[in-house]
Amino acid sequence: MQHVKTGNGGNGIAALDVSAVSHSYGSKLALDDVSFSIAPASFTVLLGLNGAGKTTLLSLISHLYDTRKGAIRVFGHDIRRSSGEALRRLGIVFQARTLDLDLSVQQNLAYHASLHGIGAGEARERIAAVLDTVDMADRLKDKARSLSGGQMRRIEIARALLHQPPLLLLDEATVGLDIQSRAGILATIRSLVRTHGISVFWATHLIDEIEDSDHVVILRQGKVVADGNVASVVKANRVQTIRDAFSRLNERMAETLP
Repeated sequence: MQHVKTGNGGNGIAALDVSAVSHSYGSKLALDDVSFSIAPASFTVLLGLNGAGKTTLLSLISHLYDTRKGAIRVFGHDIRRSSGEALRRLGIVFQARTLDLDLSVQQNLAYHASLHGIGAGEARERIAAVLDTVDMADRLKDKARSLSGGQMRRIEIARALLHQPPLLLLDEATVGLDIQSRAGILATIRSLVRTHGISVFWATHLIDEIEDSDHVVILRQGKVVADGNVASVVKANRVQTIRDAFSRLNERMAETLP
């Protein structure tokens, strides 16, 4: 079995450091003084209801939007001042499907490899490795439109791994998938943390995608209302489960609204 490699993350530096980040759409404040950091080779869940600001935050981290207030660093590289170095260390899977349905799996991945300056020979090796990693090696020649939703998502994950990033961002990666496909995607991503040392930042609104060993950042109306491991978040809210903690935090925020 071939193995996907990852780039050099950076000698103990935080995989992702978000410091005092705020962002507005006109007069609407979408993120309000957001700060947290995640460790290398860890699985961190960004948990929030729809509209909490998760996609805005991931868009800032991936430099789709410019960060005007605060700072974002990927393995020590500032996303504004050293965007090339920061983005080379990022693999991104967006919520919306982004494969070209008229191309084969191989063509989709080869095109992405060329955008990263990966030569044809090396691209073939990397494509074989990442498809093996996501259990899709047998679909190399298939058109993307012939794949199920879960299979498309696996190909998008493979594509995000092609340039060997040490940090993977996923925005609602299981949305619209059945229970079995969701579980399979999560298992694949978690295995990347264990076996390849990749750091994962997993944005979701689904409580059941969290495990007790995860780091959790809870976002509510653009504010970080909890940040820590599951046990510490549960304890701080004097409840029994992360589901109860999430409910309590959302209730408290609702009570403070005018």
